[in-house]
Amino acid sequence: MSVADTAAVHVLRGGGSCLVLAERDGLPELVHWGADLWGDGEPPGADLAALLRAGSRPVPHSALDAPWPLTLLPSEADGWSGRPAVAGHRGGRAVTGRWSRASVVREGTRLVVDAEEEGARLRLRSELDLDAHGVLRVVHAVTSTASADDDPLDLDALLAVVPLPVEADELLDLTGRWCRERHPQRLPLRHGGRVRESRRGRTGHDATLLLVAGGAGFGWRDGEVAAVHVAWSGDHVHLADRLPEGAGRHAGVLAGGELLRPGEVRLGAGETYTSPPVLFVRADDGLDGLSARLHAHVRARAAHPRTPRPVTLNSWEAVYFDHDHDRVARLVDAAARIGVERVVLDDGWFLGRRDDTRGLGDWVVDPDVWPADLGPFADRVRAHGMQVGLWVEPEMVNPDSGLARAHPEWVLGPLTRGTGSAEAVRGTRSWRHQQVLDLTEPAAYAHVLDALDRVLADVRPDYLKWDHNRDLHEAVDARGRAAVHRQTEAAYRLMAELQERHPGLEVESCSSGGARVDLGVLEHTQRVWTSDCNDALERQAIQRWTSLLVPPELMGTHVGPEHSHTTGRVLDLDLRCITALFGHAGLEFDVSACDEAELDRLAGWVALHKRLRPLLHGGRTVRGDERDGAWLHGVVSAARDHAVYAYVRLTTGADVLPGLLRLPGLDPSRRYRVRLVDATGRADPAPAGAVNAPPAWTADALEVGGRALSAHGVALPVLHPAAGLLLEVTAVDPDGG
Repeated sequence: MSVADTAAVHVLRGGGSCLVLAERDGLPELVHWGADLWGDGEPPGADLAALLRAGSRPVPHSALDAPWPLTLLPSEADGWSGRPAVAGHRGGRAVTGRWSRASVVREGTRLVVDAEEEGARLRLRSELDLDAHGVLRVVHAVTSTASADDDPLDLDALLAVVPLPVEADELLDLTGRWCRERHPQRLPLRHGGRVRESRRGRTGHDATLLLVAGGAGFGWRDGEVAAVHVAWSGDHVHLADRLPEGAGRHAGVLAGGELLRPGEVRLGAGETYTSPPVLFVRADDGLDGLSARLHAHVRARAAHPRTPRPVTLNSWEAVYFDHDHDRVARLVDAAARIGVERVVLDDGWFLGRRDDTRGLGDWVVDPDVWPADLGPFADRVRAHGMQVGLWVEPEMVNPDSGLARAHPEWVLGPLTRGTGSAEAVRGTRSWRHQQVLDLTEPAAYAHVLDALDRVLADVRPDYLKWDHNRDLHEAVDARGRAAVHRQTEAAYRLMAELQERHPGLEVESCSSGGARVDLGVLEHTQRVWTSDCNDALERQAIQRWTSLLVPPELMGTHVGPEHSHTTGRVLDLDLRCITALFGHAGLEFDVSACDEAELDRLAGWVALHKRLRPLLHGGRTVRGDERDGAWLHGVVSAARDHAVYAYVRLTTGADVLPGLLRLPGLDPSRRYRVRLVDATGRADPAPAGAVNAPPAWTADALEVGGRALSAHGVALPVLHPAAGLLLEVTAVDPDGG
């Protein structure tokens, strides 16, 4: 990674990508964002000058009379007719985007741009950092330079932007719903904008983790692609914009940022708004290449977990609200029997919480259910050498709760009516029988912080499953001001303060499953709950696309019950174990009801996960395209000496035989041993869902070259639908010799 300056041209390089900025009157021009133009060498000054000349625009008829640039914050003042990157007004006078006094300086490995917008009385500071993995991080901050007598500045938008080449003519984004998060959709990139907005007050079940642009037909391992991610858990926008006249030297733009409601950000004299980080990443080797760069970026964070991710048992689908000490004790003992390392007591432990209609917000242990407090539960878990976890939902409140009755003014929502006294009732349509607690209200924030602090001091949990079970509709504070931005910041602050008070505490971001999965919340948490759906067949797609952004070790993946309560589907233990293996693994069903044979199989799966955990949580994720109702995914070690793959048949296939399976990611110059591995520790590796006799090589192992495995492949057993198998691949020459 390097930064180069030549005259007024500035270059950031890293991970095979580079960004080129050119100084000019006003904000600098985005000359290039794409492949590194100089390989291993340093860009000479003459090369940079030639690069500028090579990309100079012609002037067409019926257009601006001189070539115009794509600037760091494109606006109409620059000739840009797409969505402006900065917008707002001060007392009705628009922010025009006429920036002056711009400068670009190097600070370490990043570029810092400073400028002023004198008409709107604004100062800008932009930071652009391209890391060694090829991930570009952009943060903008604007400060009001007006006097105290001036109108405040109402900021409507502040987006980060990079150029897109003409070859980028197809988009991929993600959508979903509860229990079906993150499914892909593709469409051509034509003239106009493709905008994905979230106005849910949280990331959203339907959020696109990444908006990806590339040449038509790009796949997992082929095609030049670029993507944007907004690292923020509130309202946000991702967009691709392409106009007939282009964007400066380029065909269009890729952009993202926080979606700001009217009046949500009002800057008085000296006040600053800082945008959430927006990440851009590109790759020449398809979606797997994007994923590898993003995973490396996430793993390089100072706050990234460095200890092995403990195998977790969560009590929800085992006991639901039926909290009984003896029943939970049996569950804890069974968890220890199979090698679980962390037990989480889910919803139902606090005052009056016998169903989801009441009690939320009353963070006191219910003496009717836990007459001796939670001490005996925690002691039993720790006596087995396991960690203790606890479910909480600090940002929400049931109207039927002591908290809501005592403080109805702490409900986030518009003033709706008076009660005939001084008391006011506020709120929106209920969702799962709950409302949002207004964490922007200092007294409400202090109350929930202190209540949870007392519980944590008593129970001393190692882990919080932090839930967030509704969208934020009509999210306005007591004065009617839009509050999603401040509510999101308050939630981050609450997580951080509890972890500061209780060192070593880990937090999982759960939001009715996977509705708050983003790199903003992962700055404050150590894992995300991928989905409330533990149906392994549904989970195959959910986990596949979540892992496009999130490394496996941060992605909660549990073995659910045989009969899924969210889909009604009945699935074999093998597929459930195979699916849960590839993540931060755990279990979520009543293992205390299993017989000894089932417990032995679960213990075998736990042991397999622990053996493979360094690979699964440190290697490169690879995937194969869906083929005839089946697909492949796996993880390959950095040294390419060890890999594990899952092959899963989703539906029946049109072909009688599945054909040869190519194994991606291996070193073509090495030889490997390939063998079937049983997910639950049985000696017979034959897949549980095999239709007939498997290929002869599966009885023992196969030794073959990496090039043959990647280009030719191996024959597989014929599987029934909803069945899978595991392949473990080990280099015969571990040192590469």
